Amino acid sequence: MPRLNNAFAFRGGCHCGQLRVDFSTALDPASITPRACDCSFCQKHGAAYISDPAGQLSVTMQSADALRRYRQGSNTAEFLLCDRCGVLVAVVFEHNARIYGAVNARSLDGATGFGAAIPASPQLLAPGEKVERWSQLWVPDVELVTSDR
Repeated sequence: MPRLNNAFAFRGGCHCGQLRVDFSTALDPASITPRACDCSFCQKHGAAYISDPAGQLSVTMQSADALRRYRQGSNTAEFLLCDRCGVLVAVVFEHNARIYGAVNARSLDGATGFGAAIPASPQLLAPGEKVERWSQLWVPDVELVTSDR
């Protein structure tokens, strides 16, 4: 993983390459503990999310139709999946005109050195509690970009 300007930069994406993710953080990867959501959707996708409220996250799509969005449960969060290969790359939610997000650590290329994943149970929280928690933990101002490749 490259280290630029005292930040760790991670790249990744889906299996077929239609979606790319870039996540950067000043946090040492060893101090980052992926959160494995215990809902059936995330478990079936093997998702374990990482974030940093002082970090940056962008999702780049080859085309506007490359991204499949899925909501479930309380409909508070929106899961971002590849329309072609189905890989879950990130989760986002919008609050106060800002997009917050967390990246699926398992979609990052060569992402090693993180702490062991721990279970998380957002389904036990009310929608307002989720928004409060995620506003504190997730990356603010996530960029969703369509490229012209």
